[in-house]
Amino acid sequence: MNVDKLMIELERRNPGETEYLQAVRDVLESIEEVYSDHPHFESASIIERLTEPDRILTFKVAWTDDEGRVRVNRGWRIQFNNAIGPYKGGLRFHASVNLSILKSLGFEQIFKNSLTSLPMGGAMGGADFDPKGKSSSEIMRFCQSYMLELWKLIGPETDVPAGDIGVGGREIGYLFGMYKKLSGEHAGVMTGKGLHWGGSLIRPEGGGYGVVYFVRQMLEQAGMELAGKKVAISGFGTMAWGVARKATEMGARVISLSGPDGYVYVQDGLTPAHIDYMLELRISNEDIVKPFSYEFEDAEYRPNRKPWELPCDIAIPCATQNELNEQDAAQLIQNGCLCVCEGANRPCTSEAVHLFQKAGLLFAPGKAANAGGVAASGLEMTQNAMKYSWTREEVDQRLSLIMQNIHASCARYGTREDGYVDYVRGANIAGFLKVAGAMLDQGVV
Repeated sequence: MNVDKLMIELERRNPGETEYLQAVRDVLESIEEVYSDHPHFESASIIERLTEPDRILTFKVAWTDDEGRVRVNRGWRIQFNNAIGPYKGGLRFHASVNLSILKSLGFEQIFKNSLTSLPMGGAMGGADFDPKGKSSSEIMRFCQSYMLELWKLIGPETDVPAGDIGVGGREIGYLFGMYKKLSGEHAGVMTGKGLHWGGSLIRPEGGGYGVVYFVRQMLEQAGMELAGKKVAISGFGTMAWGVARKATEMGARVISLSGPDGYVYVQDGLTPAHIDYMLELRISNEDIVKPFSYEFEDAEYRPNRKPWELPCDIAIPCATQNELNEQDAAQLIQNGCLCVCEGANRPCTSEAVHLFQKAGLLFAPGKAANAGGVAASGLEMTQNAMKYSWTREEVDQRLSLIMQNIHASCARYGTREDGYVDYVRGANIAGFLKVAGAMLDQGVV
């Protein structure tokens, strides 16, 4: 496989799609050696087929605001690959959403879902609609209009969307309600549903729990333990909440949370009271950290700064793409950070990742570390298919085991001769081999 030659052709076919092209290059560079060792991958054009989505739906979403004015947004659903199961991936509602970002996330989702060992393919969707500042009635009308197009393509054995940035329990409820009305079925067609109508325990916090379980495995592999470690977290959404809750429960000291305008520093670490209040703010859509600092005297608000300036043992970026750059990485290394684990999707720039690996830090990519979110979704799908609900303990136990297995797969394919585990390479190879094998088995379709 000639990565540069493949990328030239991809750039010609996908001009200007920077995020997508970078996501593909990162995977291709990791799997180049193993791909070349299997000539049948080349003869079956596996890479060419993997990098071309099965289908992309782009549609208009017209809705009416509270003033009676008609607004128009653009919506997408990208069904990338269903070799190992129904398409599965989030819906993102944010002003920054575009085709390149969604394609990059959908491509990553193929391998992330593969790593879970659950039967789920890769997909992604969303709209350039920002729920912030909108009333619940406006959000409901938007979601209903969005579903008017989406429902034709989804189903429990076809494509099962979930939440992402801007799409939480409220939005999933509105979307599912419209799907049910249009299809006439109460089916497990979405995950992240309410507990009273098909949702699963530990679904909201599952992604964050999974990150912490993965960090624990990384540290144990390196002869360390999580208890007592100082953890810096960015973000204030569901992922950050889940990470903060589980890390604190397991004896770590979470010293920061962040929003778009700064971060809060809690020197002695978050307490259960902090975490409960964090959830309260998150539910009320106040995803900034300034109110947090007003409520607690021990929480120092630091405006227009990033938590990566703090001395910490573990850094877990949980906010958004490319939030942690090369300068931030250098600061973390200088301050003695031991481990960086991506809670969000691709929150570290490529330059930052290379710097971490060069310095010998433990680094886990999002496709492995935050796979707990989609794993929890997969467990919700399983319960829906069974028409049965597991207890919190049963779901948590299954989630922990899935994350252990993901770590083992990454270590198997990513351990170098010097003993350092390249989790990026390991995750990409492990995820790719399963999907490629399924594609070979099923012929050219």
